[in-house]
Amino acid sequence: MQDARQIPLLLGHSPDPDDAFMFYAMAEGKIDLRGYTFEHILQDIQTLNQRALGGELHISAVSIHALAYILDRYALLPTGASMGDGYGPMFVTRELAGLEDGADWDSRKRWLSARTIAVPGTMTSAFLAARLFLGEFNYVVVPFDEIFSAVQSGVADVGLLIHEGQLTFASEGFSLVGDLGVWWLEETGLPLPLGGNVIRKDIPLAQQAEISAILRESIAYGLAHRAPAVTHSMPLARGMDEALADKFIGMYVNDLTLDYGDRGRRAISEFLRRGALAGIIPAEPKIEFVP
Repeated sequence: MQDARQIPLLLGHSPDPDDAFMFYAMAEGKIDLRGYTFEHILQDIQTLNQRALGGELHISAVSIHALAYILDRYALLPTGASMGDGYGPMFVTRELAGLEDGADWDSRKRWLSARTIAVPGTMTSAFLAARLFLGEFNYVVVPFDEIFSAVQSGVADVGLLIHEGQLTFASEGFSLVGDLGVWWLEETGLPLPLGGNVIRKDIPLAQQAEISAILRESIAYGLAHRAPAVTHSMPLARGMDEALADKFIGMYVNDLTLDYGDRGRRAISEFLRRGALAGIIPAEPKIEFVP
């Protein structure tokens, strides 16, 4: 690609309030886009992961798990991370029979291993984290926003929740079996890396750095102008009121989102290293960060 300013850059992100918050300033013209044009493509993360395999989008949110399969085409931007620092994807169920209150991780592992789990996609970071915790397990793949229904209907015994379900499961009549973000923090002392933004390597390096700076400015603007950024995100809040949406946004748009920092980079490397050691991903990838 000779000049990324000459075409609309396809920017993929999830139809969620945290992503809408991140890109609020770009979408509403609150910051200088430096001559670039962005076409926002809103799709669920599993679809974005699949599209990244073919290099379809110039910039995209992807699962950290998916990095193992796309680094021939994409570099990882240092901004835009979704990390769970002591929280993350959750196993929930309608029926906790056979699992005692305060059960340790080994007991929860045995309990889960005997059940079918609804997962939001096999390239999601939630799935990789579940595999690292459980090893092989029985699962069915359903869209992330249909996991409650899958458990309620008996398609699965347990749901692996991402996005706002982590805050609303109790009000939906579900009980928590275990939080993978808690397990990962106890296991490693690191945040659980869930999502990141990538950019195609055929974009000139100097322009990759400029686009990275634009994304960082957009996130910083949202954090500095929180109320209007949250309001902008509300059409994608899927039934959450503004206070709950603000809480959810705060979980996944924070200082680690502005820049991974050393701790965030170590988290990504350790997550994928363990995935390779367990044979879940083909090899430990060499991650390239845009400066």
